[in-house]
Amino acid sequence: MDFDLTADQQRRYDETLAATREQLGDAPSGADGYFTRQQWKVAASLGLTGLCLPTEQGGGGLGALDTALSLEAFGRGCRDTGLVFAVCAHLLACAVPIRDFASQEIRDGMVSGLASGDVIAANAMTEDDAGSDVGRLAVRARRDDDGAYVLDGEKSFASNAPAADAIVTYAVTNPKAGFLGVTGFVVPRDLPGVVVGEPMEKMGLSSCPASRVRFDNCRVPEAYRLGAEGQGGAVFQHSMAWERACLLAAYLGAMEHQLARCVEHARRREQFGRRIGAFQAISHRIAEMKQRLESGRLLLYRGCWLLDNGRDHVGAIALAKLAVSEAAVANSLDAVQIFGGAGYLSAAGIEQQLRDAIPTTIFSGTSEVQRELVAREAGL
Repeated sequence: MDFDLTADQQRRYDETLAATREQLGDAPSGADGYFTRQQWKVAASLGLTGLCLPTEQGGGGLGALDTALSLEAFGRGCRDTGLVFAVCAHLLACAVPIRDFASQEIRDGMVSGLASGDVIAANAMTEDDAGSDVGRLAVRARRDDDGAYVLDGEKSFASNAPAADAIVTYAVTNPKAGFLGVTGFVVPRDLPGVVVGEPMEKMGLSSCPASRVRFDNCRVPEAYRLGAEGQGGAVFQHSMAWERACLLAAYLGAMEHQLARCVEHARRREQFGRRIGAFQAISHRIAEMKQRLESGRLLLYRGCWLLDNGRDHVGAIALAKLAVSEAAVANSLDAVQIFGGAGYLSAAGIEQQLRDAIPTTIFSGTSEVQRELVAREAGL
């Protein structure tokens, strides 16, 4: 058992962290508050939009663990967690299923654009009555006389949709088949019948635009189907394994930065004639933050290793996702407490970390869903 990173892994991490800090560290969002195409292209120039995509199509060719390490460095170096999340959603929930399940025609025409950042992808799975219960999808897809699929219905929450060029979505093709009646598609944004709503106002991850997406008699050629008809549930679960394993690595990086700020503040700030770090009320809180961070990191690396090696990974990744997401929220609450009144003010950026952390226990499967997966793994 070896806990050391290889020389290549450490070099890639260090280079990604340094480049992210220099080029994206404190880059402001656009005038509308969302990430700009320029920011996206900078992230792409660092290889972040194509980390795990094939090298022959401009990607990095990385496995899950190496992808996670790069995203951890990205999350540590970039203060705009909304941009980090947007890149992760594009790469893991969208590019991965296109890489692994799209037709050769679509892979040849789209993957290089996804890797280069010329194409931005959005993930549209959630519906008003189908969040954790993805078996309740209402969007339907029927065949027309020419073999294309006609999509009808509305998705309620699609990250990146207002900025997207392509939308990965899922629809029911056989209502009687349950889980086996769902089919995945990658839908070009400019197809007739694709209606993208206005960006939603959110609690956090503000620079990542999200909106409703409606399909009105939208005709999607068969070539844009992901996998076989009825394979959509498996396609989605495959993408979720990558997202749960790798996206949360970005929050490990964010927590690393957050912890360093808390330690610096505790060394500098004085109350009652002493540095506040000398009080156990503060020092023990910081120790607990460190414990949560390192525990989550080990679980996440292990889940990624299992995924890379084709081992049974579902329970391990669920455990890692649960640990890191709950740690992100708990550590952010502690950071606000350590900074006191300053932590509550927007200028310090501490309260923003909390607002950006809250969604981690919801997206990619809620904490309740992860606990169910872990319980099943335990034999219940």
